[in-house]
Amino acid sequence: MRVRFTEGDYTRVRFAARPSPVPELHAALLMLGAPHEELLFGRWRGRLLRALPGAAAPLADLAPDGAAPAFLDVLGETREDGFSLIRSAPPALVRSGITRVYAGRRRVPAWVRGLYDGDADAWRTLERAQRAAYETVLAPVWPLVQDLHRAEFTRHALAVAEEGLGAALAAVAPGSRLREGVWSWPGRDGREIRLGGRGLVLLPTFHWRGGPLVQDLPDRPVVLTYPAGRGLPPAPSCGAPDEALAGVLGRTRTELLRALTEPRTTTELARRTGVSNATASAHASALRAAGLITTTRTGRTVHHERTPLGALLISPSTGPALISP
Repeated sequence: MRVRFTEGDYTRVRFAARPSPVPELHAALLMLGAPHEELLFGRWRGRLLRALPGAAAPLADLAPDGAAPAFLDVLGETREDGFSLIRSAPPALVRSGITRVYAGRRRVPAWVRGLYDGDADAWRTLERAQRAAYETVLAPVWPLVQDLHRAEFTRHALAVAEEGLGAALAAVAPGSRLREGVWSWPGRDGREIRLGGRGLVLLPTFHWRGGPLVQDLPDRPVVLTYPAGRGLPPAPSCGAPDEALAGVLGRTRTELLRALTEPRTTTELARRTGVSNATASAHASALRAAGLITTTRTGRTVHHERTPLGALLISPSTGPALISP
């Protein structure tokens, strides 16, 4: 993918100051329907699909092939702002979006045809579905999303201040680069986006793990939503420790895994779990062999860190520690 800048666009690049509920919700819903990454996302996906109320079901009709119509691409600093922007979409934009996602399909659900025709009941169906999905999928983790966004905002601001815009954009997508007015992303998408003086808004999402999600609508800044965070969706705190995990890994290894809320040395792990350095080192080796932690060496010091799989195993009982930046 290539994003073409004009000279004026360089001064119109901004990082969203706050997370936007509706794009984050839509990213989570797209991830719910994605067939890949079952190992890391299967547990999260299964839990939410069981919890989603029937009122949210119509949302699947708007993305039959995993791509939603453009009139759903809105920002808004609150959930109500986002829903209001969707409802105020120009009728022509609604009709063209529905036509695009249902091109070549014989059957269009009746309520989607109602949206196409501007029927008030159909719009109420959409709003009920989005509210139901929000309460189940996003509301329980929204405070965590806000914390993660603040950390990502700070990281980006420091990168711009210390290294310049080009380096900051490259950090958004490892492997990308800004050169001669073109920001090139790795991959095989082939899209070309021309900012044309409209500017660019960078919006991190903590639910989507695919490529960039682009909102490119006439007379609006282009919004590029990119995957951020540690690679797993935020999980709400669930209270008591998971004794079943200790039964599988053993209590000491479970406690060691829980202690890795940030990279720690063997000595720090030994101190936190109340065992000797040799015991902590042996347990760390077993966890590393199972793919639950990684170990890096700097001089004589080693640091251990949880992998996404290790974080997933303890997510029900770690809450905010799982996703703290």
